[in-house]
Amino acid sequence: MAATPHWTYVTDGGLETDLIFNHGAELPEFAAYPLLWTDEGRALLRHYYAAYADIAAAAGAGLLIETPTYRASTDWGRLLGHDPETLMEVNRHAVAFCRDLADGWRDRVTDVKVVGLIGQRGDGYAPGRGVHPDEAQDYHAPQVRAFAEAGADQVGVYTLTDPGEAIGVVRAADSYGVPVTVSFTVETDGKLPDGTTLRDAMEKVDSVAPPAYFLINCAHPQHVLPALSQGGSWLDRIKGIQCNASTASHAELDEAEELDAGDLAVLIPAHRAVEKLLPSLEVVGGCCGTDSRHVAELWGV
Repeated sequence: MAATPHWTYVTDGGLETDLIFNHGAELPEFAAYPLLWTDEGRALLRHYYAAYADIAAAAGAGLLIETPTYRASTDWGRLLGHDPETLMEVNRHAVAFCRDLADGWRDRVTDVKVVGLIGQRGDGYAPGRGVHPDEAQDYHAPQVRAFAEAGADQVGVYTLTDPGEAIGVVRAADSYGVPVTVSFTVETDGKLPDGTTLRDAMEKVDSVAPPAYFLINCAHPQHVLPALSQGGSWLDRIKGIQCNASTASHAELDEAEELDAGDLAVLIPAHRAVEKLLPSLEVVGGCCGTDSRHVAELWGV
């Protein structure tokens, strides 16, 4: 077996796709946060997260445990019949739940951080109208506030397709004094859905509201490679990557009725090629279609 990579933090895979397709969970609107309200749901989440604690322990790495709150914002919650106060409470509860898990792993994973996870307001698989930073700040501020009040170590916003939304989230996090990371997704050509290059999107955010660092998520490493081909010092700002297992496009994945868990013989070499282009890489996990098996392979454990 190859030597274990020397990154800093393990993080998890595709929570929602894993729970839906591999564990038979029902997640309306792709929302995992309602699992926190039942004994069965909490047990399933404990089982899910424990696998990544095992990987971190085996790798001698830290662990970022991301709350199951990708859909726990106002618009998505409304589709499930949940009012803003209910969402505030479940976001706080999610941090407390993950904190309890982390405390139980301290004997073997000493560096565990709880990340309050935010998803994009709209459809991360489709371009929409440009998002004004002020609008994004107002929209995401309640979820950020809940995470800050509950003591999350940091906030992370994922699957973004628009720099305006990223700027708004960073401003919201700054207003509550909590560190924040920003993750963009790319299409098969390495660009954001509206054709913006990853470099341009990152530099636009960094120019007015720099996050702690950037990540890339929800794209196969073969699709990420074109985004990095320009080279340059901007790549130093990318410290995390959480790739999809499948080489399918976002449009194809959106229509898929079965899980595409990808091919490790394709995923791993492509991921290694991406790693070589990211000199500051610290955080490695997975996204849609991946589970603990994929992440363990990436970490060589």
